[in-house]
Amino acid sequence: VQLVESGGGLVQAGGSLRLSCAASGSAFSITTMGWYRQSPGKQRELVALISLIGSGSTNYADSVKCRLNISRDNAKNPMYLQMNNLNPEDTAVYYCNAVERSPLGFFSRWGQGTQVTVSA
Repeated sequence: VQLVESGGGLVQAGGSLRLSCAASGSAFSITTMGWYRQSPGKQRELVALISLIGSGSTNYADSVKCRLNISRDNAKNPMYLQMNNLNPEDTAVYYCNAVERSPLGFFSRWGQGTQVTVSA
């Protein structure tokens, strides 16, 4: 599957951004999608996950709860990350992730990333 992110940019503290991740070309079912971020000198960390099976449950990192919302309406629509009340600590490259389930097992796929910069 190919993942293409968009929607990053520069925003002032307290502002909002919406990231999009479009998935295409998957020959297998995608079980989970999510957003991760990486700041300079830090490891990539989980931001939010959404299950594409069952009830579509979501999970968030403690640092972003109540400020960020992950969503995906159906398989034809992109996955979104609505980010509100942003602060400089949210500055990072944000990566879209999808987990494919194939007969050989589960495979993790990544997008190229989109930069989010929050100014004080």
